[in-house]
Amino acid sequence: MEKMKPNEPKELSLIPLRGTVIYPSLATQLYIGRRVSLMSLIYAHDRDNHVILTAQREVETENPTLTDVYPVGTLATIVTAKRLPDDTIKILVEGEERVHIDSLKETSKGYMCSYRPLITTRVSQSLAAGMRERLLTEVKKMFDMRDKGHEINNILRSLDSLARCIDTVASFCPLRLADKQKILAYTDLESRFNVLMGYIKSEMEMANLDKKIHRKVREQIDKNQKEYYLNEQVKAIRRELGGGDEKGELEDLEKRLAKSDLSTEARTKAEAELRKLKAMSPMSAEATVVRSYLEWLLDLPWKTKTRTVINIPRAERILNKHHYGLKEVKERILEYLAVYKRVKKNKAPLILLVGPPGVGKTSLGAAIASATGRKLARFSLGGVHDEAEIRGHRRTYIGSMPGRIIQKMAKVKVNNPLFLLDEVDKMGMDFRGDPAAALLEALDPEQNATFSDHYLEVDYDLSDVLFICTANSMDIPPALLDRMEVIRLPGYTEPDKIAIARKHLIPKQLELCGMNKKQVRFMPSAIGEIITSYTREAGVREVERQISKVIRKVALKLSRDDQAPKEENITIKQDDVGSYLGVERYIHTKLPINRRQIGQAAGLAWTSVGGEILNIEAAVIAGSGKIIKTGHLGKVMQESIQAAISVVRSRSQAFGIDENFNNKCDYHIHVPEGATPKDGPSAGLAISLALTSCLVGEPLRADVAMTGEITLRGEVLRIGGLKEKLLAARRSNIRTVIIPEDNQRELKEIDKQLIGKLKIKPVKTIDEAVALVFDKLPAGVDLKKFAYVPTLKKSDLPADPLSPH
Repeated sequence: MEKMKPNEPKELSLIPLRGTVIYPSLATQLYIGRRVSLMSLIYAHDRDNHVILTAQREVETENPTLTDVYPVGTLATIVTAKRLPDDTIKILVEGEERVHIDSLKETSKGYMCSYRPLITTRVSQSLAAGMRERLLTEVKKMFDMRDKGHEINNILRSLDSLARCIDTVASFCPLRLADKQKILAYTDLESRFNVLMGYIKSEMEMANLDKKIHRKVREQIDKNQKEYYLNEQVKAIRRELGGGDEKGELEDLEKRLAKSDLSTEARTKAEAELRKLKAMSPMSAEATVVRSYLEWLLDLPWKTKTRTVINIPRAERILNKHHYGLKEVKERILEYLAVYKRVKKNKAPLILLVGPPGVGKTSLGAAIASATGRKLARFSLGGVHDEAEIRGHRRTYIGSMPGRIIQKMAKVKVNNPLFLLDEVDKMGMDFRGDPAAALLEALDPEQNATFSDHYLEVDYDLSDVLFICTANSMDIPPALLDRMEVIRLPGYTEPDKIAIARKHLIPKQLELCGMNKKQVRFMPSAIGEIITSYTREAGVREVERQISKVIRKVALKLSRDDQAPKEENITIKQDDVGSYLGVERYIHTKLPINRRQIGQAAGLAWTSVGGEILNIEAAVIAGSGKIIKTGHLGKVMQESIQAAISVVRSRSQAFGIDENFNNKCDYHIHVPEGATPKDGPSAGLAISLALTSCLVGEPLRADVAMTGEITLRGEVLRIGGLKEKLLAARRSNIRTVIIPEDNQRELKEIDKQLIGKLKIKPVKTIDEAVALVFDKLPAGVDLKKFAYVPTLKKSDLPADPLSPH
């Protein structure tokens, strides 16, 4: 290869290396397998056996560019090359000199680069000799401390060049790739020497630390063995003398066992374990396990109960004091207490409270405990995946413990507490087992008298425990759900929330903020404004947060005004809420009852946070019978639209509509607020009447809202959430609400004050609803034949239930 000037660039083949740095004057064996690298190798071998070798920055990079390799590499000569059976090539290369890589490109010949040689800055001969001797001395110390062979020392002694010594040591030492590249990149020989010596010093310090730690560990082991030997001798002497601390512990366990109220099975087991403990060495691991097991047995309440005096009026007062409404669950608890008062052996019910967040399920458990005179034990099942959390671990495992049910029983010290199992629907199941299946035995009144915990290994009676479970949904395994008495807690209505805020939330927040009722007073209209315009939830948590925010701002206002008297009264009115809470977060739909539009009907929808007005729009345009449905509608609601169109088509002659209209027009049904998902069948009646309005060219009455599922025969079927829907209608200036006839009986359970002046019109078919929503129909169509038919009385029904109406 011809000589070149130091700064004169030249082009040569390049092979990027993974995790390897090649130094000058050293022979190294490499394995080449990448396609591009093989091409570079073949080209270099055919040309002059010279190649540039440089390390990649990241070993995962498959096709490196100039930025992916280190800029300093080594010009090497290919000494030998041999192809292996796996199509890789084993080569032996010998480094010649350091080079700087200026450019890199991938060609048909492999990687080609332009480079410049790097000239190493020399030191004086005397300084180089001293540095070499110091390097040899420190390297020998380092490898001696690591108890490694001395072959490198012999190699270094045969080298008379400082540069070659440094490169050889760097290649042998287990340096990181970046450190090896750093040594290669230095052109200053003294800097290269200092970096390598720094690493050798660090390695020696680590070796010293390892030896020190090893020595301390051995000393500690020897000390522990000595202490164990001496302790065993002391214990043997004490046993010969007939005394000792262990004997005192065993006597204490015997006294507790004699005074305990264990069941017959548990007492037999405890006595056998105690005899086994006496025969064991106190320092053995098994003795600790047995001692812990006996303590758990003795800590459990086997027959200790809470003495309660059943007072039904008092219990009712406590439940009403802590929670507003919730009539059904309160009556169920009072029924249980009434029966328990007569039959002491009555089995406690297993109640499941299901409802949205914030309606008071968990806090209701504490109120029930207070009303029944029981202690409260609470266990949240949210996120529990391990069956052992319920039934415990077997004693064969290190650190085993009883399940959470037994732990809570030991904590409350009575065997008839109120056990609140929170978030039952949020349990999981994985390779550790199914906790829901483990709960079956604990919660079944027919089985829990002999509940078996894996740790206890004896039956424990849970039949006197009053289990209350809570959940946000019915997503519970069927076998577990079958054992529960389900009580649903619907979301609170607006009047309920106002009453709860006045009786509970406002006094609580005033006390927390250091104020009293005289200083801050909320008007009912202001509470209603907070509920409707700043919250949207089934419960009252957000209501409480907004009330707290108002009270804090009032406290800040009083604190800023030093002149204001401490007893100053501040009344929060409806118009004042915006100044404390800012712009309204939610706006409820209020329909303009004096403006009628063709194809627009007011439906009623139920949501988890209350009722809402559903503004349904229909349009009929020239076309060929295509149906367009928009507004983020669910599958059930889309099917309701199909049914509604069929109902209108079947009554086209009665409505005075052209029989062939379906072939001449397209239908577009739209429900505004398209970003909000909507589903359910209860908008079928409203969709049918909106389509009818478009086809007859007459608007519907704007002050009428309707709800009901429609059938192909035009019948209006029963819907759910009637109470919430009526409240939404009243809030939105609606005067008349059309409901299915089958829902009429539910009106008896709704407070008349909630309905106000709303006119409720039950209908059985769409024909009855037509007379309520249209003032007129096209010329020639008699509206009287669609006259509203009031609900029939029982005496008006035919004697034969199978006879036609």
